[in-house]
Amino acid sequence: MSAFWHDFGALFAFALVASITPGPNNTMLAASGLNHGFRRTLPHMLGVAVGFVVMVGLVGIGLGSVFDRLPVLYQALKYVSAAYLLWLAWKIATAAGGGGAAGAGRPIGFFQAAGFQWVNPKAWIIAIGVVSAYTPREDFLVNLAIASAICGVVTVPAVSLWAGFGSAMRRFLSRPAVLRGFNLAMALLLVASLYPLVQEAVR
Repeated sequence: MSAFWHDFGALFAFALVASITPGPNNTMLAASGLNHGFRRTLPHMLGVAVGFVVMVGLVGIGLGSVFDRLPVLYQALKYVSAAYLLWLAWKIATAAGGGGAAGAGRPIGFFQAAGFQWVNPKAWIIAIGVVSAYTPREDFLVNLAIASAICGVVTVPAVSLWAGFGSAMRRFLSRPAVLRGFNLAMALLLVASLYPLVQEAVR
């Protein structure tokens, strides 16, 4: 047990901090919790967790090395992710609330949320960090499976807090003008999450 905590204890802390801090997923979940309620946001939350677990596993197995050999694919993914995040920010900013949504007239579903991880810059950074810094190389595949499972276990309650926060705010943001202000703030946070990509592009 002591060896397990030596190898994976730091990963628990890293995964918790990474998954609970603001980012595209949490911003969208807060907006969805507000506009649709906690229960209807459950598929979105589970999609984030499962999609991220799959991402960590595939990055560990070797997808990262593909980008090392073909950096143009990684560059293309970054631009696609930026465009998609801007589109989501627009949908959140223009959501009506109460029956409107972050990302159309209904909440984001399980598969859409899982697929979103592949165009989420923060998810890529965390996944690469998990594999490169927190997965012991001895018995790598077993340790990768454990690391992926830890990420999933930590992610579910972390993202639930954001969806719960948005849902709890419904009673305080019942006025349309205030609701629009909240959605606009969430949209701006989503746009702000693109700062690392913009900074890299202008270097």
